[in-house]
Amino acid sequence: MTQQLRIPAVYMRGGTSKGVFFLKDDLPSDLKARERLLLRVIGSPDRYGKQTDGMGGATSSTSKIVILSKSARADCDVDYLFGQVAIDRPVIEWSGNCGNLSTAVGPFAISSGLVAAPADGTAVVRIWQANIKKRIISHVPMERGEVQELGGFELDGVAFPAAEVRLEFLDPASDEEGGEGGAMFPTGNRIDALDVPGLGKIEATFINAGNPTIFVDAATLGLRGTELQKDINGNPKLLALAESVRSHGAVAMGLVKTPEEATASRQGTPKLAFVAKPASYTASDGKAVDAKSIDLLARIFSMGVLHHAMTGTGAVAIAAAAAIPGTVVSRLAPAGTDGRVRFGHTSGVLAVGAEAVEEGGQWTVKKVILSRSARRLMEGWVRVPAAG
Repeated sequence: MTQQLRIPAVYMRGGTSKGVFFLKDDLPSDLKARERLLLRVIGSPDRYGKQTDGMGGATSSTSKIVILSKSARADCDVDYLFGQVAIDRPVIEWSGNCGNLSTAVGPFAISSGLVAAPADGTAVVRIWQANIKKRIISHVPMERGEVQELGGFELDGVAFPAAEVRLEFLDPASDEEGGEGGAMFPTGNRIDALDVPGLGKIEATFINAGNPTIFVDAATLGLRGTELQKDINGNPKLLALAESVRSHGAVAMGLVKTPEEATASRQGTPKLAFVAKPASYTASDGKAVDAKSIDLLARIFSMGVLHHAMTGTGAVAIAAAAAIPGTVVSRLAPAGTDGRVRFGHTSGVLAVGAEAVEEGGQWTVKKVILSRSARRLMEGWVRVPAAG
C-alpha cells in the first residue's frame, strides 16, 4: 500500500501572499524529485483550478514555495529560494522573487534555528535571494526570545494587523552578482517603443529591480488605472492583450527568444504593471482612496491575471522607476526629496522609498525600503503520497 511522506513545513503569510516554507535539508536533493514533490504539496496541476488536494489557494498569491538554508556567503545568513507554482500546469517557476514572502523569510529563519536573534528588540537577518542573486536585509521584531508576530501595523490587502517587518532590498537594480535580468535598463533606454500586434508601437519602461518589470501607461491598455480585479480578470480579451504586451516585452528584455516561449514557460516574470495619474477610487474592501493621498495609481499582473494588491517586487520596481527621471513611472510621479512614493493599488495604498544617486550621468539605486508583516499560520508536517 502506498504510504504518505511526512515532511516538516510551516505555512506562512508574508505581506499579501501565503506559501509553504521548507528547510532545504528536509527535501530531496535530486531536483526533479524535489519538484515533483513540491507540486504535489501545493496540489498542482489541478485541472479544476482549485488545488483542493494540496496546500495551494488557487491564486498566484497563494500558490508558492519557499526553501531556506544556511548561507555559505560571508555577507548573508540564509539562502532563500522562491518557487511560483502554476495552478493548472505541472510547472514551478524559479525565475523571480516574491517580495511579499521575503517578509516571512527572516521570521522563519529565526524560528527554525538558522539565525540567532536577541531576546528582545530587533533581529537583523541578512538574506541572499538565490533566484535573482540579490541581498535583502530583514529587520524582525523580537519579544521574550520569540519572533513578535502580532502588533498594530496595518497593511492594505491583509484583513488583520500584525507586527511590522522592515525590508531593505539592496542594489535591487544592479547586475554586480550576475542576476539573470542583466542591467537595470536592459535595452539601455528608460522608455522604449514596443511593437505589439493589435496595439502598434507603445511606450514602455523595461526595468530590472526586484523582478524584471514592464511599465506602461494605463491608457495604453484602454484603462484608467483605478480598475479592480473584477473589472479585468473576467475579460479574456483584455487579459490576452496584457499577456501580448508582457510576452513581447519579455523578448525585448532579452529574457526569452519568442513571445510564445514567455507565455508557455515564463509566466512568472517579467511582470506587467500599468500606471496612471492619481484619481479617487474605491478599493476592493470598499474603502475610499482619495486622489490627494497618493502620488500614483499602479496595478500589476501576476501569472496571467490582475493581482489583488501589489507584489512586493512590484513595489520595489515602482520605487526604483519613480526615483529615476525619464521613465514611464517618474514621468507621472517623480519620487519626492525623501525618495518616497505613495501609490494606490487594488486593495489600498502603499508607500515605498528608494535611495537613488546619480554619478557621472548614471543612476544607481542603492536600496529600496518597504514595510510588510508576516505570521506563522500553521507549523508541523505536510503529507505527500510517496508515489507522488
